[in-house]
Amino acid sequence: MNEEELKGEVTRGARALVVYPQMRANRDQDADARLEEGKGLALAIGLKIADAFTIPIREPRAATLFGEGQIQNIGTTCEQSEAELVIVDGSLTAIQQRNLEEKLKRKVIDRTGLILEIFGERAATAEGRLQVELAHLDYQAGRLVRSWTHLERQRGGFGFLGGPGETQIEADRRLIRDRMARIRRELEQVRRTRGLHRDRREKAPWPVVALVGYTNAGKSTLFNRLTGAGVMAEDLLFATLDPTMRAIRLPGVEKAILSDTVGFISDLPTQLVAAFRATLEEVTAADLILHVRDIANPETEAQKRQVLDVLRDLGVVAEEGEEAPIPILEVWNKWDLLPAEDAQELRSFVDERGEEGVIPISALTGEGCEDLLAIVGHRLTAEAKLYTFVVPAEDGERLAFLHARGEVVSEEVQDGGEEGPSLRLQVRLSKRELGRFTAL
Repeated sequence: MNEEELKGEVTRGARALVVYPQMRANRDQDADARLEEGKGLALAIGLKIADAFTIPIREPRAATLFGEGQIQNIGTTCEQSEAELVIVDGSLTAIQQRNLEEKLKRKVIDRTGLILEIFGERAATAEGRLQVELAHLDYQAGRLVRSWTHLERQRGGFGFLGGPGETQIEADRRLIRDRMARIRRELEQVRRTRGLHRDRREKAPWPVVALVGYTNAGKSTLFNRLTGAGVMAEDLLFATLDPTMRAIRLPGVEKAILSDTVGFISDLPTQLVAAFRATLEEVTAADLILHVRDIANPETEAQKRQVLDVLRDLGVVAEEGEEAPIPILEVWNKWDLLPAEDAQELRSFVDERGEEGVIPISALTGEGCEDLLAIVGHRLTAEAKLYTFVVPAEDGERLAFLHARGEVVSEEVQDGGEEGPSLRLQVRLSKRELGRFTAL
């Protein structure tokens, strides 16, 4: 590529070469599955896959990650496949990225940069856009180097696809730090507002059910199936980023709130883990978590571990021997894509466990969704027990709570003498609601 071509921006529809550097420590992982995920990330940002392959790394080079022979092979493949962009499905330092670009004469981005691009394009809410910009700035802070010596722009900017906000080379780390500080203040205000909304929901008489799962597991398709909503649901990684909530009816539950969350992925950039923590906090306020798994994916067990690791960090997965703070129900989606033999084998496993936590469904066809709703309704009401309370008649807040959040079986007025009348109530409450009542 000549100098004039290098000056141009890589655009949607560009041809990309995807390279997965498999480190010695990761040899036990399925390289083909990881490579497919890398290709999926590239497709999600509108790139065309010119070629893709895995390169084993015995000892990573500090300057380039790859050895000279491996770099030559990458360059030759780029020429043969006419690739304009090289995607390294791993982490690159700023120096490694710059040196690879100088040697390959092409734009080079790593997994973190690619995921940040997807999030930047998909974030729809003001909070989501702020979180993505904060993550971008954090990523850029250590990369204030030129892409090539003749370029007039700094490395990175806000989007390798020529997105908005790319700054000039004279922008320094102080400006980035100032902008990050302003964004953090804005996000703190958003978090306070979100907290007020969550407090308001907790006072409402409706349980919250949160959908979680690996990206592209079918959460949004299931969300649309159960609520009739029009949330974006495509065969793309990170099709949905911003949390969405809708009301649904369940057997035995007049109204519940179903929440669709961002999908999880392996090696999520640390900048995004921190930036999107407020979004994931919605999960911690749920009464029940539905862990949606793509059961037809060969990597479904590895994906399950990734999701549980994040949930454990959020404090919603119990350690061994402890009681789970929030019950989790596994939903095995894409059951219709399983080969007949695999489906029969897994069916026996599901039958053995009963309602202990596994429900096979197809969100696309609707198979098993009615059973899912019935089990969710049963789970939300099964823990409820009958309690007797004596509440002063003047304590309107606690009386209103019992009527709103529980099933009042009986109510009797008692003469309290000098202390005034009181009410003796028999109320059916869940353990979660009992805790909220005793905290009043």
